[in-house]
Amino acid sequence: MTSLLEGARRLVARGSDLGGRLEALHDAAEASRGRLDDEVVNAAEEVVERATGRLRLSADHTVVAIAGATGSGKSSTFNALTGLELSAVGVRRPTTSWATACVWGSEGAQELLDWLGIPPRHQTTRDSMLDGSGLLTGRREDREMEGVVLLDLPDHDSTEVSHHLEVDRIVKLADLLVWVLDPQKYADAAIHDRYLAPQASHAGVMVVVLNHIDTVPPDRRAAMLDDVRRLLDQDGLHDVPVIATSARQGEGIAELRAEIARRVADKKSTRQRIEADLRAVAARLNEECGSGKPRSLAAGRVQAMEEALADSAGVPTVVGAIERSTRLRAGQATGWPVVSWLSRLKPDPLRRLHLDLGAEGKQLTGRARTSIPEATPVQRAKVDTEVRALADDVSAGMTRPWADAVRRASTSRVGDLADRLDTAIAGTDLGVAKIPAWAGAVRVLQWLLIVAALLGGGWTVALAASGGLGDDSVPDYGGIDLPIMLLVGGVVAGILLALVCRLLVDLTARRRAASADRKLRAAVHEVSQELVVAPVEHELDAFRTVRTGLDKALAS
Repeated sequence: MTSLLEGARRLVARGSDLGGRLEALHDAAEASRGRLDDEVVNAAEEVVERATGRLRLSADHTVVAIAGATGSGKSSTFNALTGLELSAVGVRRPTTSWATACVWGSEGAQELLDWLGIPPRHQTTRDSMLDGSGLLTGRREDREMEGVVLLDLPDHDSTEVSHHLEVDRIVKLADLLVWVLDPQKYADAAIHDRYLAPQASHAGVMVVVLNHIDTVPPDRRAAMLDDVRRLLDQDGLHDVPVIATSARQGEGIAELRAEIARRVADKKSTRQRIEADLRAVAARLNEECGSGKPRSLAAGRVQAMEEALADSAGVPTVVGAIERSTRLRAGQATGWPVVSWLSRLKPDPLRRLHLDLGAEGKQLTGRARTSIPEATPVQRAKVDTEVRALADDVSAGMTRPWADAVRRASTSRVGDLADRLDTAIAGTDLGVAKIPAWAGAVRVLQWLLIVAALLGGGWTVALAASGGLGDDSVPDYGGIDLPIMLLVGGVVAGILLALVCRLLVDLTARRRAASADRKLRAAVHEVSQELVVAPVEHELDAFRTVRTGLDKALAS
């Protein structure tokens, strides 16, 4: 289709962007598929395919279709225009469901006739019929009609369904439509409701003929033509010319021929027909799509949704566990060893959540859920509310089909959120597996102080047992014996160091918790982008494509 559109763009007249507008309509229809009414989308794609097909064919020929009801004199008009008895009339009307074609100027017309689906036995080349006749008038008329492919269609009100189908098919393909009305049935709703009124946008490629005018008394003809004009105006066909003819008497045929010849000479009918088709179907698609401006997701809405997702995924629970776990582990490392071992009896908050179980634990969490509590009904409801609010906010001003498409996209993968969030949290490196380096140094120092205290205590006990305590031979500093200084200093320094380190432990715990919170929310952001934001953005991109395409297709 892309290559055909490019070919169509090259084939349209200089100064016209018809090819570009067809390409824009094609893009809009393609982006509308599955979102807007299939019938309207199919009609748009059909117009693009038909138009590109027509533009690839002869630009020197204009397809003129003569259509009408039974008894309207349609075939007589066709014969009068061709100057040949090509179509049977009256009781001799054939039962065939094919159109009959007469071509003026055969070069390049065969491919066009094949595209129209006219069987060879129903084709006549007008040049070959008169070339040897020597009739000057016939030759002059031939030159006027050069480039015309005149079609006589089956009766549109025939009892044969195949006739209806052929008329409907050719009406969509013809560059110029000549509707032949009968004075007795010109107000028939069958032609006005089914063909004329629905084609109001195609007034520029239509001509209406009131045939059998010879059967109407002269004093009533003007009033009848005025009444035909009134009915056409009601159909929205204000600019369609009305020509009174009598195919049997030849009255008005020259005027009709001149009108056709004029349309063919200016080479605009093909482009006007395509433009009319394009504008009509683009208008239908535009009505279905709506004229709302393409919007972008509001950062505040996305943030509110991610806050709800983080809450339902247990991010605050994990962050709190990290802070408590850091205090516990760093406290064990920096606390006074005599009593800090008691903290080992407390369960590690992260281990309880299956978020820090060593190498084997990471393998486990890669296959199974964490032990983070499942979202409560209130939390799930909050997520649903925020997702709906996001979709409603971005679809404001859109028509119902587009708004529904955005809502469907926003909730299309909501069912996967819980598992994906749990997996994302379990797979996030929280940076809490090891105690801080400074806590390790404090641990070494604490044990050195314990060793000093034990050494001083043992030395003091030994001196006391031997009676040498206070002896001048015992080293002292400031009048205090070294053994006692080691004992008391080791204990006091260890306790003071543990108390000072509590402040550092608290600061480290808060920093690690804040860092983990950022990492976890980044993981939640990635999940929300993939499962909610990206599907919604995809619909918004499609909406922008449709709006851009329709604006270009409808441009004057």
